[in-house]
This record gives sequence, structure tokens and C-alpha cells, in this order.
Amino acid sequence: MTDNLLASQAKAARDASIQLANLPTEQKNQVLDTVANHLRRSTKKILQANQLDQEAGQKMVETGKLSSSAYKRLLLNEDKIEQMALNMESVAQLPDPVGQIQQATRLDHGLDLYQITCPIGVLLIIFESRPEVVVQISALAIKSGNAVILKGGSEAQHSNQVLAEVIWEALEQFDFMPNGAINLLNTREEVSQILQMSECIDLIIPRGSNALVQHIQAHSKAPVLAHADGICHVYLDESADPQKCEEIVLDAKLQYPAVCNAMETLLVHQNTPEELLAKILLKLQDAQVELRVCPVTKERLKHVASLQVMDAVEEDWSTEYTDLILSIKSVSSLQEAVTHINSYGSKHTDSIVTENEEHAEWFMNQVDTASAFWNASTRFADGFRYGFGAEVGISTNKTHARGPVGLEGLVIYKFKLYGQGQGVDRYEGKKFLHEAIEGP
Repeated sequence: MTDNLLASQAKAARDASIQLANLPTEQKNQVLDTVANHLRRSTKKILQANQLDQEAGQKMVETGKLSSSAYKRLLLNEDKIEQMALNMESVAQLPDPVGQIQQATRLDHGLDLYQITCPIGVLLIIFESRPEVVVQISALAIKSGNAVILKGGSEAQHSNQVLAEVIWEALEQFDFMPNGAINLLNTREEVSQILQMSECIDLIIPRGSNALVQHIQAHSKAPVLAHADGICHVYLDESADPQKCEEIVLDAKLQYPAVCNAMETLLVHQNTPEELLAKILLKLQDAQVELRVCPVTKERLKHVASLQVMDAVEEDWSTEYTDLILSIKSVSSLQEAVTHINSYGSKHTDSIVTENEEHAEWFMNQVDTASAFWNASTRFADGFRYGFGAEVGISTNKTHARGPVGLEGLVIYKFKLYGQGQGVDRYEGKKFLHEAIEGP
């Protein structure tokens, strides 16, 4: 796409964002339900496009251009397409985040100030592998009144294109939906160009590898909402229930190891029974997980002849594997576990398994993370599971939005002041009321 065409597309998104910001809730929900129906009717066409991506992806894996975990993330089936449709419908059922009064203050009689939520504007979402992101982001953008420009990875280009086309076909049925509401970029060159168009882009959200995130942050002129690596921890406290330990650890690592909320490091209190630890690690080994252990853990388990482990190195503690690899470290205390997480973690999701409520609360308060769990798998860190309908991404930032970002992370606010002709000069030497009031 030429610079002029790309600039026109960005301007169309900017113009569309103004109209989208003022759509009634009922109209937005109607669009979402219609897109869901179009997805179901287009299942065969979507799977045919995804098959092309699978065939190309297999060759990329063979030549080392695509990891096996990334390949797994691009695969679609009928169940995933149905889930996309359900995501659309679930977002339609959520409360509208736009137009919510966050604060109302009477400055004086006849002078009322309201802080009210409004859309951010134009979002640029850059992601890798997972084509269902096209649908998830579109649903959240429509409901939150934002225009969106999407750029997926080349490994899923056929799937991304057909999903965008299905959405466009649904939007065309509604006269009130502006052109430029949902946009799709195709090349890296287009991304490089649009990153410089800060006048048209209000927020950039990269979803993918740490390298992708760092590249976007280094080359963007617009604000970036992103997460670093998903280095998630599970800590087995000395008072942990054995059954809970086993289920949580196996789920956190095996349920879907190729995603950012999978466990990458298992921390184990040194008083955890060796039989329990050996049982869990043997089950992980049976599931083809490569085990990288600290010297203390290796010494504790040296009598388990059938257990095969590797020596962990310093780099392992700060590595996101997104694969069947797990690092394991023994710690002497709850404090040491939290210190390790705060030193090596990525502020994504961390969990403690314990029957000690005091330990659990201390852990969740002290650990520097977007999602802190007690007796639950890290895999619960997900916008859909949190009840957001879907998520635009997971943020490890500490500004604007943190953790799984749903509708509430796609709105900002504006101040509306309702007066009756007042000027500031009349308040010289006079106090404002500053009274909390109800909404209009």
C-alpha cells in the first residue's frame, strides 16, 4: 500500500472513531450479534483459508522460520470458530463502558462538573499467530466505540483476511456503521509507516513476542500499551494441599503451554515432601516436559532414578519458554519466593498454593504482578475467563490498564461542565461548593 493510501486509511479510521464514539448501545449490540451469525455461516470458508496457513506454517516450522508453539496458535477448527461467535455475543451482553459517570461535582449552583467515560479513538493492534484475535479485538472495539487497525502475522495471513472480510460483510448491513471502523494491514512496511502517524493513532497494543513489543515501543510515536514476557510462577508453600499442588501445577504448564499465562517457573518450599514433588515432576516428564532444576532440587530428588533433569542456569529464571520446558527452584521461605518472583518475573501472573490464609494474603499483596492468585492455575489470567467477553491483550503496565484488558481498558474519560454563563472572574475570593451530586 502506498503512503497516500495508508494515510487515507488511517484518516478513515480517525473519522470513523468520531461516529463510533456516539453510537447507542443497542446499535452496537445489534452489530455484534450479526457478526456472530456471519462467523457461524462462514465456518467452511474460514477453515479453508486456515488450511492454507497451516500448510505454509508447516514449511516455516521445518525451515526454522516459525516455532512449533507459534504454529499451534494459528490453528483453527469448528470449536474455535464457535468460540469466536460466542465471544461476540458475550461482549454484546456486557454493560456499555461508554458514557459512565465516574464522578459528579457541583462547583456552584448552576455549575456542575461530570467526569464521563469515552472511547480512546483509534487503536492499532499488532499481533502474531492467533487469527481469532481479529474477532476478539473487533468485538471489543465495536462495543467500546473505537476504530481499530489490525496487523496480524504473515503466518496467519489467509485466516486474518477472511475473518476481516466476514466482519466487513456484516458491518455493511448497517447504515450507521462508518467505513473505516475495522481495518486490516498486510505488510510490515505498512506497520513501519503507520507507526509514524501519531496524529491518527491514539493507542498501540502489540500482542506477541518480547522482541515485537520492544520494536514497537522503540519505533512508535504514539502511546504503547503492552506486556513483557509472560514469565508466570507457581509457588508451592510448605502448607500446600498435595492434591491442589498436583492439579494446579499440571494445569498451569500442560493445559496450553504455548500461551503467555502458562507457568514457566515452579517455586517449591524446601519442606515440601519429596514424594509429592517427585510425583508431580514425573507426571510432567511423562507429558514430555523438559525439567531444568536448581542444585538444591536436584540433590533432593537424586534418589528418584526414573526422573531425568537438566541443570538450570541463570538465564532460565528470566525466560518465557511457551513450550514444554519448566524451570524448578527450591526456596527456604515465602519471602524468598516473592523476592525471586519480583526479581525475575514479568509482572504478568503468579500463584501461591497454600492452606495458610495469612501466607496467601501476604503473597498476593507483596508480589509485583498484574494478577495474583491463591490456589488457582495461572491459566485463569484471561479476559474471557475474567468475564470481560474477550480481551484486547494482557498489560503488565502500571498506567491506564493492567492485566487482561477488556472494555474498561479501551475507554478514557472527558470532563463535561454544565454552566449558566459563569466566568472565572466572579469566583475571585469566593469558595467553590465542591459537593458530590447525582448524575444528570
